[in-house]
Amino acid sequence: AVLFDELELPDLGSLQADIAHVVLQFAALLERPETKTALMAVVAESTRDVPLRERIRTSIVDRQKRLVLDGRRRAQERGELSADPDPVTVDALDDLIFDVVAGAVVHRALVSAEPVDAVWVARLSALLVGGLGGAAALG
Repeated sequence: AVLFDELELPDLGSLQADIAHVVLQFAALLERPETKTALMAVVAESTRDVPLRERIRTSIVDRQKRLVLDGRRRAQERGELSADPDPVTVDALDDLIFDVVAGAVVHRALVSAEPVDAVWVARLSALLVGGLGGAAALG
């Protein structure tokens, strides 16, 4: 959990740049041997250990969702995203955004063993910001 607390979301002026920055930080963190080893072991054990799974949720996942909340708030302040008046929808969307980013990066870095490089990150952030049409435009 302490390792993941190193992730920061500076305001780089656009939602796409903010996403790309935090994804590259996350990928760099996953490249560290101590992170990779610990994460793989804890995730494997959590499939059989419900209290451990809950501890992962509270000490890593819920704490890191702050990045999504901060990013969405900043994008709304810049006029890139409209404010959603329904808090239930916002909470569900924040959960989905976190799951998509974390899942994509973990899968790419640890499961597929493919690089999380600037090109891949640009495509992922375009997909998140612009939907399928935005990612297709990058080729």
